[in-house]
Amino acid sequence: MSALKTVFQGFTRSFMTTASRKSHGPEGFPGANLPLPIGNRYVVTAIFIAFFGSGLSVPYLILRHQLLK
Repeated sequence: MSALKTVFQGFTRSFMTTASRKSHGPEGFPGANLPLPIGNRYVVTAIFIAFFGSGLSVPYLILRHQLLK
């Protein structure tokens, strides 16, 4: 039983180290793999408002359309 425990501990240790090494990607800093520029916080805010605002407003627009029919 202890051999199985040792193998399992070795697997989890190697998995944890590779996951932490690959967390930043090849560019080397967090956020480099995002599909929007994060350098300007006002641009990021506008993109977030447009993205989430369009998705969250759709059910209300559909409801309004159905009630006005």
